[in-house]
Amino acid sequence: MILRWLAGLAVCVISVQAAQPSAASPVSAPLRELPWGQINFLHTTDTHGWHSGHLQEPSFSADWGDYISFAERLRERADEEGVDLLVVDTGDRIEGNGLYDASDPKGLYTSDIFKEQEIDIVTVGNHELYKQNSSDNEYLKTVPNFKGNYLASNLDILDPKTGERVPLARRYRKFITKNQGIRVVAFGFLFNFKGNANNTIVQKVEDTINEEWFKDAIHDREVDLFVVAGHVHIRSEEYRMIFKAIREVQWDTPIQFFGGHYHIRDYKKFDSKSYAIESGRYMETIGFQSISGVSTGAKDHSSRTKSMTFSRRYIDNNLYSFYHHTSLNSTTFPTDHGSNVSSLITSSRNALKLDSQFGCAPVDLWTNRVPYPNNSSIFSWLEQLVLPDMVIEPKRKLTPRVVLANTGAMRFDIFKGPFTIDTTFSVSPFSTGFRYIKNVPFKLADQLLTVLNNEGEILKQADPDLKAYLLAPPEQAAGRANMIASDTPRDYPSNQQPLIAEKQKLTLGYTTKDDDGEDGDDTVHSPISFYDVPNCIEARIGIGADDEAVEAVDVVYLEFIQPWILLALKFLGGEYDSADTEGYVEGMDFTTMIAQWVKEYWEGDC
Repeated sequence: MILRWLAGLAVCVISVQAAQPSAASPVSAPLRELPWGQINFLHTTDTHGWHSGHLQEPSFSADWGDYISFAERLRERADEEGVDLLVVDTGDRIEGNGLYDASDPKGLYTSDIFKEQEIDIVTVGNHELYKQNSSDNEYLKTVPNFKGNYLASNLDILDPKTGERVPLARRYRKFITKNQGIRVVAFGFLFNFKGNANNTIVQKVEDTINEEWFKDAIHDREVDLFVVAGHVHIRSEEYRMIFKAIREVQWDTPIQFFGGHYHIRDYKKFDSKSYAIESGRYMETIGFQSISGVSTGAKDHSSRTKSMTFSRRYIDNNLYSFYHHTSLNSTTFPTDHGSNVSSLITSSRNALKLDSQFGCAPVDLWTNRVPYPNNSSIFSWLEQLVLPDMVIEPKRKLTPRVVLANTGAMRFDIFKGPFTIDTTFSVSPFSTGFRYIKNVPFKLADQLLTVLNNEGEILKQADPDLKAYLLAPPEQAAGRANMIASDTPRDYPSNQQPLIAEKQKLTLGYTTKDDDGEDGDDTVHSPISFYDVPNCIEARIGIGADDEAVEAVDVVYLEFIQPWILLALKFLGGEYDSADTEGYVEGMDFTTMIAQWVKEYWEGDC
C-alpha cells in the first residue's frame, strides 16, 4: 500500500514562472500522477471569465494560454501512446472577472480568447442566458466558433435576425475518436433553469428525454460510449433521469457525465459503468477523467468484455502541475499557440487597465473560510461598513431603513494588498441594483432576515421556484460548506511518512472527498476550513437600540432577491407586490458601490 502510494506521488523541484506578468508564481508541492486510460478527458466548467488565471493565488495562476499548451502537450502524448484525449467545457464562461465584465460591450475580448482552445464538447451555462445580449452572443459567436462541437440538447433561442425559434446548437453529436476508434454519442444539457431572458427557451430535462430524437439517439446500437456533458450538478435529479433513460435501453454501455454549476470538485458513481465528474470553478481546476475497457467499435469488438475502470484527477491550474504532468519545463512546455494566447490575454488586460489600482485592502476578507459573523468575513464587512455607507437614497436618507443582500452576490474573497479594477469584478460581477418598499411596518421588516434565512422550506412550498439555496453561494448548495479542518496542520498521512526523507510543508488547498475516495486532487494539500453562511445579511440604518420607537422603515434590497422579499412579507402578513417597489440609488449597481467604497476608504497604494 505504501509503495503503491509512493509510486503515484511525486515531489519534484522545477523552476516555474507565471504566465501573466502580474501573476504569482506557483510553489512546489507533492503531486499525484494522472491516471491515463484508453480514452481520456480534460474538463473545465464555471470559469466565469477567469481566463487570466488567479493573479494572487499561486496554486491557480496559469492562464488560458497555458491550458491550451497543456492540452496540446497531452494530445501529443495520447497520439504517441495510441489513446484518445477529448476536451470538454460545460458552461458559465462569463460574469465573474474583469476580463469579461470590464469591457463595453461585456465579453469584447473573451470570446476570441476562449475559442483558441480546441474543445470537442461545449455546452451552455445559466449565466450565458440571464441577458439577451449574452445569449445572442452565444448563438452568433461561440456556437459558430466551435462548429458542430457545441451541443444544446434542451435549449432553444429566438434567432436575433429572424425571430424564429431554433435550437441554440445541435442537439447531440455522434463521432468516432481519432486513435482508438471509440464510437461516442454526446449530449449537452442545461439544468431546469427558469431565470433566463425571454429570448431563450429552456426545455425541462424530463420532457427532452421523451422526444423522438433523444430516444433514437440512445437506441443506437452502434455506440461504445455515451457522454452526457452539461451545466448540471452531477447529483441532481436531472442527471438521475438521463441516466435512468439511457440505462433502460442500453443496460451495459458505459456513460460518462460531466457536470457543473455548483462550483465544486466532485465525483459520483451511478453504477460500475457510469461515473460523473464536476471540475470546480474560476479556472482553479482542470478535471482529468479516464476510462479503460471501452469497446472500440469496428476495430475491436472484444473490448467490452474486459473489466472497465474509471479514474479521475482534479488538477490545480498552475504551471508547476502542468510541467510535471507533461514531463516538460519552462523552455519545452509552452506551445507557440498557447504563448500567443497568453500574450493576447495580456494585451486585453492592458487595454482594459485591469491591474489599475484604486485602493489597498488592509486585510484578507473571506467568503467562507471563516465563520460568520467575523471581522475577517466579507459579509460582516459588507453589513457593518459598505451597506451603511453606500446604500443611501438622497430623498430618503432620513428615513430608517433595513438593507438586505444575499450572500450569493459576493463571489470571491478579497486579499490583502492591491484592490484593482479586476478585483472589483471578481468580488461581485453583477450589475444588479437596489430596490425598496417604502414605509413598511417595522414589526414586519424586523422579521424579514429570519424568514429568509430560516424558513426556506415554507417559502418553497408557497413558490417552488424560490428555493432558498439560490440566495447563498453555489458551493453551499452542494452541501460542501461547514467542513472544518483540524487545528493541527495535516502533512502526509501517517502510514506514508516513513518513506519521505524530507517532508514538505503542505500548502493550503483542496482536499476533496468524493465517491472514489480522498485521492482525487493532483496536489496534496493541507485542508482549508469552509463554513456555512446565511442566505442573506442585513444592515439597519437609522434604527437605534430602542427599536420600539421605530414604526415604519424602508426595506431596501438587491433587485435579484425581490421575489423572496415579497414572498417573505406575504408570509409575515404584509400585502405587497412589484408595483409597490421602486429603484433605490438609481444608476448605481452593487459592483459600483463596492468600488466607490474602496476608493473612499482604502485609498492609496500598497
